Amino acid sequence: MTGRFIMTAFGKDRPGIVADVTRVLYENGCNLEENSMTLLADEFTLILLFSAPEALSEERLPAECRRLEKDRGISAFIRPLGERKDLAAPGVRTYIVEVEGLDQSGIVYRVSQHLAECDLNILDLKSSVKSSPESGTALYQMQIQIQASTEISADEIETDLASVADELHVDISVRSDSSNG
Repeated sequence: MTGRFIMTAFGKDRPGIVADVTRVLYENGCNLEENSMTLLADEFTLILLFSAPEALSEERLPAECRRLEKDRGISAFIRPLGERKDLAAPGVRTYIVEVEGLDQSGIVYRVSQHLAECDLNILDLKSSVKSSPESGTALYQMQIQIQASTEISADEIETDLASVADELHVDISVRSDSSNG
C-alpha cells in the first residue's frame, strides 16, 4: 500500500535544485508521478505529485523538508492526498482560454472568478508579462486550460467572457483543447 502526496518547493535558482529535491524522493523510495517546475523571477519552483511506501512515516517526509531548507536553502512543504480522482469524466471536455492585454492588477482574479461563477473548472493556468515589440509596453498573457460540460461550446464560453474582457480592456479567446480530444 502506498500514500500519495503533493510537495511544493522553491529556492534561489541554481544548477542542481531539481536534483536536490528529487533525491529526497528517490532516497525514500518514492515514485514521482506528475510535476510542474518553472523559474519565477529568480526562484526555481517545483510542484510534485508522488507516491510513497506506506512504511515511510508521515514524520519522515516533513523532516526531509526541514533538511532541504537547512542544508540546501530550499523551502519545501508536503501534504498527503486521498485516492486518485479521474478528471476525464464523461460529459466534459477541455478548452483553452487565452487572455492578452496591458498588464494590470486583477486580471487573474476577475477571469478566474468569472469562470468559477460559470462552474468552469481550471485545470492549468500559466501567465507571463512581456514587453510589446512596438512600444515596450508591458503586455500580460495568460493561458488557462478549463474543463466544461460538452453541452457548452467554445463560442458560448467566449461570449460569456466578453463582459470581463470589456471591463479589463483585454482580448479573450476560447478554443477547444486539441490535446484532449
